[in-house]
Amino acid sequence: MNAVDYRGQTTLITGASAGIGAEFARQIAARGSHVVLVARRRERLDKLAAELTAAHGVQATAIPLDLSRPAAGQTLAEDVARRGLTVTSVVNNAGFGTFGPFHTEDPHRLREEISVDVAGVVDISRAFIEQLRTSGTGVLINVASMAAYVPTPNMAVYAAAKAFVLSFTEALWQESLDTGLRVLALSPGATSTEFFDVIGTDSADGGTKRQSPQEVVTTALRTLDRRTPPPSVISGRLNRMMASLGRAVTRRRAVLLMGSMTAAR
Repeated sequence: MNAVDYRGQTTLITGASAGIGAEFARQIAARGSHVVLVARRRERLDKLAAELTAAHGVQATAIPLDLSRPAAGQTLAEDVARRGLTVTSVVNNAGFGTFGPFHTEDPHRLREEISVDVAGVVDISRAFIEQLRTSGTGVLINVASMAAYVPTPNMAVYAAAKAFVLSFTEALWQESLDTGLRVLALSPGATSTEFFDVIGTDSADGGTKRQSPQEVVTTALRTLDRRTPPPSVISGRLNRMMASLGRAVTRRRAVLLMGSMTAAR
């Protein structure tokens, strides 16, 4: 495979109002792709759309949508079709976490977390993957997490959700071989975004140094430009080392270690 040619493509990006999602929009638009920006906050989407059109001359479409609602993928696909757009690449970046002992968590918030982090990824992937495979020129990126590699006390639902995303996406990678569609699960570690504001604590970063959104997105796009892209990638050398360490010890020790790292500081 050659490097991905984004010129003339239309890339749909969820969670595009800030952080990693906004950075995906900036870097992909800079490569010549039109973008469809999806998130809940209309004002932020409109501002980013105007920025990208002015900077790169691409068409940038803002679609405000709450991805925790049922059948979000179908709703999104119908909206895109009504606008006369044909999506050739998708970045499923939207997601959020909760922090604290599971027995104290708000059940409604947990349902929303699963809806966005798991059901939304599946629903949107299914809504668009047939046309992505038909186009055969684009990418499907699902954002997982370092938390996907080890069960994480105090973030039990989030880590399990991201483990699902990792496994699901790697399976789609195999199913999409020889179609031209490049599929990738991206696993960032702690990143300087609004994630920690939403989650309500800095303890969730485990005390590790945070990457920038630019570093994370650059890792993903460079990985997809390889001749034979892998099914998944971990962003950051230190994060890759930590994932390897998690595989080198027993599950019991790994879970105990994660529990100590995410204990309230």
